[in-house]
Amino acid sequence: MKHFTLEEIAAACGGKYVGDERLKHTAITSVERDSRQIKNGSLFLAIKGERADGHDFINRCYNDGAVCAICEREPENAVKPYILVKSTLEAVKKIAAEYRKKFDIPIIGVSGSAGKTSTKEMIYAVLSQKYNTHKTQGNLNNELGVPLTLLSMPEDAQAAVIEMGISNFGEMTRLSAMVRPTVCVLTVIGCCHLENLGDRDGVLKAKTEMFKNAAENAEYILNGDDDKLRSVQRANGKKPIFYGFADYNDYYAENIQNNGEGGINCTLCFGKTRLDVAIPAIGNYMVSNALAAAAVGRLLKLSDEQLKNGIAAYKTVGSRANVVNTEKIRIIDDCYNSNPTSVKASIDALLNFAGRRVALLGDMKELGSDELKLHYETGEYAKAKGVDLVIAVGPLSKELAKGAGGLWFEDIESAEKALLNLIQKGDTVLVKASHSMQFEKLAGFLAEKF
Repeated sequence: MKHFTLEEIAAACGGKYVGDERLKHTAITSVERDSRQIKNGSLFLAIKGERADGHDFINRCYNDGAVCAICEREPENAVKPYILVKSTLEAVKKIAAEYRKKFDIPIIGVSGSAGKTSTKEMIYAVLSQKYNTHKTQGNLNNELGVPLTLLSMPEDAQAAVIEMGISNFGEMTRLSAMVRPTVCVLTVIGCCHLENLGDRDGVLKAKTEMFKNAAENAEYILNGDDDKLRSVQRANGKKPIFYGFADYNDYYAENIQNNGEGGINCTLCFGKTRLDVAIPAIGNYMVSNALAAAAVGRLLKLSDEQLKNGIAAYKTVGSRANVVNTEKIRIIDDCYNSNPTSVKASIDALLNFAGRRVALLGDMKELGSDELKLHYETGEYAKAKGVDLVIAVGPLSKELAKGAGGLWFEDIESAEKALLNLIQKGDTVLVKASHSMQFEKLAGFLAEKF
């Protein structure tokens, strides 16, 4: 990482430096919240979690090479410096914001109700054709993950793609204050976190908080197919760049050919350019992601060849539309998370496969007072699209099963027993639910049994 001293860190977070004054000018090599990841020169963040209290591991971290700890109480018999703060979580946000100032590079902030991670990965694949690009790893997109992502930015980073996830008002303001994106990308405004955000207008308001802390002269790239995002005609006085399937967008697509597991071929259109690309992923929504990445790439002066090669280099991550072929069936493992918008997109992707199409769907959480209605409507969508069999699991999904005219099971255990008789050779099975439903168990069960 860039040169960042204990003195700078203490000043950034307003903490009290305790220890040998001569060591204040020591530069750290990394910032770690997991004591098992400590390296020589690390700064350790002592955070009290549900299962363990990081304060109990401070001296072990010192022994393993940490040069300092950020902590909320004085460690016993401290053998190295520490910085005392009221809240380690609040401190790390301030430290990350200060570290961000050391970089004068393009930083792309990505958010939306669905497609955040796949869009982030697509932008990363494209920008990596020209720049040494840093990106959010895993699900580090919240008020702890974002500062950790910023603080892991290497000294030689030439660009960064930072994913930002929220569930309430004010969160995006705090995240963007750290990130200060030079390019803001919003994918879609859907029905998610409605318990806190109320409705899609609330989601739009919460997501566009990103603009408040955008860098001076930032650019704004929005999905113009989304009615809420299309209504944003100015952002900080600047006209957004719109992308989407409709040809009224600045970036749109033609000649879309979905080849199932063979990926998608299409023509990206912008200005006078017509760029034929191959997208190595399922689901037509990936075309939208490619358009967003192309828009970012053009802003950052990539050539058409670099755009094309970057899109072809895209890789699916984790349980997000990951296709698994067994001896008898095909599984679309998309069980990382779920809301009505993302489920409908996944159903559309399922329909691109031959044979019998089965949707194994579970509860979608944090949908507020209309949660049952939204589950029922999602089931109706699956039925209208012609999904051959819908299997719903979980108390809320009883309504989804009703809407789809499908089967319902109370829990994973009862579903597993039934699946042995319901799934047939040659089926393509979509597996999707909110993360707390633990549908990765069902995906693993299908892979083992079929």
